[in-house]
Amino acid sequence: MMERKNAFVGFEYMEVPAKRSLESLYVDSYPNFGWEYDGTAAAGDDRRITLKFKRDRKIRNKAELSRLQRQFEACVHEIEMLEQSETKTASIAAFTIGVVGTVLLGGATFAYLGELLPLMIVLAVPGFLGWILPYFCYQKLKRKKADQVTPIIEKKQDEIYTVCEQGCRLLTV
Repeated sequence: MMERKNAFVGFEYMEVPAKRSLESLYVDSYPNFGWEYDGTAAAGDDRRITLKFKRDRKIRNKAELSRLQRQFEACVHEIEMLEQSETKTASIAAFTIGVVGTVLLGGATFAYLGELLPLMIVLAVPGFLGWILPYFCYQKLKRKKADQVTPIIEKKQDEIYTVCEQGCRLLTV
């Protein structure tokens, strides 16, 4: 009996919004959960894209693959949050120092207008420092946080590798 080459395959589809920097990770990892990369849709933002995937509806071990996929997505989300945390604290500290510097310079301006020269000097010096220091504070805090977060991100990447490996084994069973 002749085998049919063009047998019907029902697909399920998925769109994944992702940061452009993580595109390769998604494209390389989702096939381990049975998904085939089906292209990229442009998003309105230059930093974000939408990846399209499809897979056979009747794939074996679908429940376990879906569980592993959720675990993968959770790890990627944690990596994104850890990367954001590198700059969040530094930004808040730098912004706060800048605002305090601005307030002090505003006070120095009013002291000058009120002809209180000694008060103006006392307020102006830390005010200018409040405008100069935020850059250096931001760089130092960002570097310090990156040193703390990098080993955690590497552990999450190892976890992603393990999850993808398990998914790939399920597909070949």
